[in-house]
Amino acid sequence: MLKPLMFASLAAIGNGLFVYGQRGAAAPTNPFLFVLGAMLVGAVFIGLGAIIYRSGDEVAYLAAEWWLVVVSGAGYAVTFIGFFLLYNNFGAAQYTLYAVVSILTTSLVVGVLIYKEDFNLYHAAAVVLACAAIALFTYGNSHSGG
Repeated sequence: MLKPLMFASLAAIGNGLFVYGQRGAAAPTNPFLFVLGAMLVGAVFIGLGAIIYRSGDEVAYLAAEWWLVVVSGAGYAVTFIGFFLLYNNFGAAQYTLYAVVSILTTSLVVGVLIYKEDFNLYHAAAVVLACAAIALFTYGNSHSGG
């Protein structure tokens, strides 16, 4: 139970760093410039990790899983373009909206509907609360000029 929370926290810290950088940077005239730079720096770090943890079967693995790598890469690009548009137009506080929508798209659609992962009454209650969060956040934005 603690490991998933630790890993989620690690991802959240990384995401916070990304949002901090993107929100703090001046908006470029080319909307893809910041995202490209951030992705290239991230690719260098991930590349170093891949070199350190090499196992000898990297080529076979990528040959077998290439289409899922392409799908995930496309998702990565769409996510970060969405982040760019969201944060530069509406601010970092809008991350709440993204996070809650992600609960629905990732946990419910990908996890439960596509991969048939466990879904119980507590998960259902969380989805209901996530929908309520979206409604309240949207309502709050309409009453605060956000």
